[in-house]
Amino acid sequence: MAVSLKGGGGGGSRRFHRKGGYRPMSEINVTPLVDVMLVLLIVFMVTAPLLTAGIPVNLPQTKADVLSDPQEPLVITVDAAGKVFIQETEIELDSLVARLAAITQNKVDTRIFLRGDRGIAYGRIMEVMGTITSAGFTQVALIAERPPEQAAALTATD
Repeated sequence: MAVSLKGGGGGGSRRFHRKGGYRPMSEINVTPLVDVMLVLLIVFMVTAPLLTAGIPVNLPQTKADVLSDPQEPLVITVDAAGKVFIQETEIELDSLVARLAAITQNKVDTRIFLRGDRGIAYGRIMEVMGTITSAGFTQVALIAERPPEQAAALTATD
């Protein structure tokens, strides 16, 4: 890839004027452009699925760290028979919203944890969650337990 500086008819001679002055090359090097575009494509492909997250959901077994919350959360439980409990008190689904409003004193930013038995139908959990969120409560999360091997390792280090 040698360039001839003398005007002898090679490919490099077109870059110089008649008096020997330098003329800028008008060709665009697209290699850096392609590199940047590929990097951007990969970045967007990785981040796009992360932007569509809605309600945070913890699956029945997870290796995630425990969330620390300074306030005592309100726990709603759905047992294997489909019965709904606030803390340890059984309640009908129709009166759940009124009871939540009374307990939280109409603070819709109260943190609510929803626990559901592993064997219950997913639709029942979503029915209870829908009832809670339709009342305006936005801080609703599902509770999961740690896998047995991770829970044993965690208690052994404490």
